[in-house]
Amino acid sequence: MTRRIAVIDRELCLPKKCGHECQRFCPPQITGHKVVEFGEDGYPIINEALCIGCNICAKKCPFSAITIVNLAEEPDESPVHQYGPNAFRLYRLPILRRGRVVGMVGRNGTGKTTALNVLSGRILPNLGSYDEPPEWREVLRFFRGTELRDYLEGIASGSLRVSIKPQFVEQMRSMWSGTAAELLSRFDDSGRSRELARRLGLEDSLERTPSELGGGELQRLAVAMAASREADAYFFDEPSSYNDAYQRLAVARVIRDLAASGKYVLLVEHDLTFVDYAADFVHVVYGRPGVYGVVSRQMSLGLGINSLLEGYLPSDNVRIRQTPVTFDLRGAATAAAEAPPLVAYTQLEKSFPGFRLTVSAGDVRMGEVVGVVGANALGKTTFLRMLAGIERPDSGGVYMTAKISYKPQYLSASYQGTVEEALSSAVGESWSQEPALSGVVRPLGVDEMLNKAVNRLSGGELQRLAVALCLLREADVYALDEPSAFLDVEERLALARILQRYASDMGRSVIVIDHDVGLIDFASDRLIVFSGEPGRVGAASAPMSKREGMNAFLGSLGITYRRDPASGRPRVNKPGSRLDRYQKEIGEYYYLAPVEGEEEGAS
Repeated sequence: MTRRIAVIDRELCLPKKCGHECQRFCPPQITGHKVVEFGEDGYPIINEALCIGCNICAKKCPFSAITIVNLAEEPDESPVHQYGPNAFRLYRLPILRRGRVVGMVGRNGTGKTTALNVLSGRILPNLGSYDEPPEWREVLRFFRGTELRDYLEGIASGSLRVSIKPQFVEQMRSMWSGTAAELLSRFDDSGRSRELARRLGLEDSLERTPSELGGGELQRLAVAMAASREADAYFFDEPSSYNDAYQRLAVARVIRDLAASGKYVLLVEHDLTFVDYAADFVHVVYGRPGVYGVVSRQMSLGLGINSLLEGYLPSDNVRIRQTPVTFDLRGAATAAAEAPPLVAYTQLEKSFPGFRLTVSAGDVRMGEVVGVVGANALGKTTFLRMLAGIERPDSGGVYMTAKISYKPQYLSASYQGTVEEALSSAVGESWSQEPALSGVVRPLGVDEMLNKAVNRLSGGELQRLAVALCLLREADVYALDEPSAFLDVEERLALARILQRYASDMGRSVIVIDHDVGLIDFASDRLIVFSGEPGRVGAASAPMSKREGMNAFLGSLGITYRRDPASGRPRVNKPGSRLDRYQKEIGEYYYLAPVEGEEEGAS
């Protein structure tokens, strides 16, 4: 039986500024059925039982505030939680396992954080009865006979202690005026905080206040705060953000050690390489962002991530994407054929108080994507700013025969206006015409937020807008600083395809700094590798083949990757495993061909 889900975005809905088109044009409403009625607060309410799913109201709404989804098949059970009439609802919850790390991956806005809040006890699930919420005994009856029943009983009784690392760590800057050490000590009831600070590279950060810390330091401080609490269950919401590859592995090891001590651990994350290293099992959360979400059945790590990339979940017998994602081994071959350089630069030097950067001479060629990798605080952003003409080098020169468009690392939401107005102000009306519409605006989902105010966008929405604004400008070279931050898995894959198309099909050049190894692997043709001592000395290599660059980068970190035999995606080897030792011996840290029967290398 087909079920309708009707969701009204109250941020977009402006009933005082429209002609109530949702009610006036609804066919059943016209014939006397009360499908669309207006509540006391002035907002419309759609009766989902009477809705015929024609989508006329969604098309007629002048503010694109209505979404109607016709589900031919939906989970047999009731929603675990629904936020109200015509509001988001979540089906199912992930299964937690003592002594194991359970990962959740999927689109932003499909309920991962809602699931985390239910399992941590922050939200009492209403089972879809938002008007008459059930009590805990009814919730426990709903989950009777499931693997979650005993766990939820511990949450309901308060006998099970939880510790949460929140998603938005930036709030610590305004919430705490003391030092990081003082903040960490307030959460430490296990005596582990000093050891965690050492493992997470925070020893030089503890005497500063949160407002003086960078994004990566804040993120690792939040991880240390959560991990230092004595608890039975630990929840980590996007702990990799802002951190470089080495720091992400340090965070992953802390998370795995908590599970190894017999705790429940739930991890919400978008970096598939991080999930692959940290988790044991995985749930894919799918659905329509902002409308509904479904937590898939639990899968083994390899099957779950490969199913996500394939776009088909065998555990649920549902297709979530039409086009599968596969990784190739272009990096194992020589660099792309010679092409005219659009940017060339001699050896560059730039100094700041306490920091010195040296960049080896190089160029960026027409039709290629150059990835930039390296630890934080080595000068990657300064390098990009010198290429873009924002910073002047102390010595050396940049020779540009083309126009450059630059997306900075840190984004501003100060624009007073809607997303549509921001696009029109920056690039005129070309954004609403082909090829911009199908090449950038729709793949990044910017078309779905045109009526939203820029200063009210989420981090992921603001990032997508910033990337779109960069790519929609008329230029020959596009430079993007950490464009994957806050983006979900699907958005990162869409971004990688766009960057490839800009280079290969449109003959543009792209330079991208990012810590997501999968994104860099999927999109780039050559690499620039940064090395040195973070915060003091940075050195950038000349552009090199992807194979040479990844071997140099990962060799400096002592990390090896293998290739998944099904998808070709990069996977971190377990330190000291047979594959890890073998790849280090032959000097192939990244591009070892996929092999069957490689489970010893799994983390």
